[in-house]
Amino acid sequence: MTAHTTLAAQARWRPWEPVLWLAALATPWLFKEHALIINEVAIVALFAVSLDLILGYTGIVSLGHAAFLGFGAYSAALFAKHVMPDPLVGLLVGTVAGALLGGLFSLTILRGTDLTRIMVTLGLTLILFELANKLDWLTGGADGLQGVTIGPLLGRFEFDLYGQVAAWYSLVVLLLMFVLARRLVHSPFGATLKAVRDNRLRAMAIGIPVLSRLSVVYTLAAGMAGAAGALLAQTTGFASLDVFSIERSADVVMMLVIGGVGWLYGGVAGAVVFKLLHDVVAGITPQYWNFWVGLFLVVLVLVGRERLLKPWTWFSGKGAV
Repeated sequence: MTAHTTLAAQARWRPWEPVLWLAALATPWLFKEHALIINEVAIVALFAVSLDLILGYTGIVSLGHAAFLGFGAYSAALFAKHVMPDPLVGLLVGTVAGALLGGLFSLTILRGTDLTRIMVTLGLTLILFELANKLDWLTGGADGLQGVTIGPLLGRFEFDLYGQVAAWYSLVVLLLMFVLARRLVHSPFGATLKAVRDNRLRAMAIGIPVLSRLSVVYTLAAGMAGAAGALLAQTTGFASLDVFSIERSADVVMMLVIGGVGWLYGGVAGAVVFKLLHDVVAGITPQYWNFWVGLFLVVLVLVGRERLLKPWTWFSGKGAV
């Protein structure tokens, strides 16, 4: 079997995938009272998929991915407030803003070790946080950017308080971005990314332009995170300093730990589990929900993702998978 045939087989959609996405698109109608949480899940799932592109497929560890989420959110919110309220144009603005910032930031992650990259990405996020805080004449500072009005989607569908339109909007954008990411990772370009992830020196030795590959995928991932930020600002009508917080970056890493890296559906699954776990546990013990989420992660790592679904194998003597 040739490499081209292998890539084509991997890129082929499985029968369960269209069913899964149709079911996801039906959830705002089936669970109308939970449309707002569905919208949140779709947005953080897109954010997680964007991080998986650089963490799971190139091995770049980042604790500053919230920089792109926040930059996209503020860009879309400012555009809606001062230029035009059309959500699709604002989404494009947020995506392009995130991609441009990612292209600039990519220059900082091409050299050094994983620890260096972690500190650099974290530092850049903190810089953006402080800029958004100090430029209160533009961003609203600690009070957040208020007075953001978003026009109807496609000129017809108003964003309602129940969140149904917002949920469908975010789910469709998630699907389109997911298809793009899926096509990318199953292309020859994606194969070179995996080669870089597995052994950068060997990839360079066989002629793969490693630095340009890392720069391109980092820019694309940042654009997707910017799109998630734009969706967040548009569907809430608000942008605050919270979008730049370290917790945002840490949470999305936890989602990938839960769902699995190097598998785009891992970001989606991790987002669903994390948000539902957060919602359920916070409803029971709002003061200690972090403890229970942390305990879940410890059990997940010790037991293994597959064995966690099969409790009868926990004490079989085999290691976690």
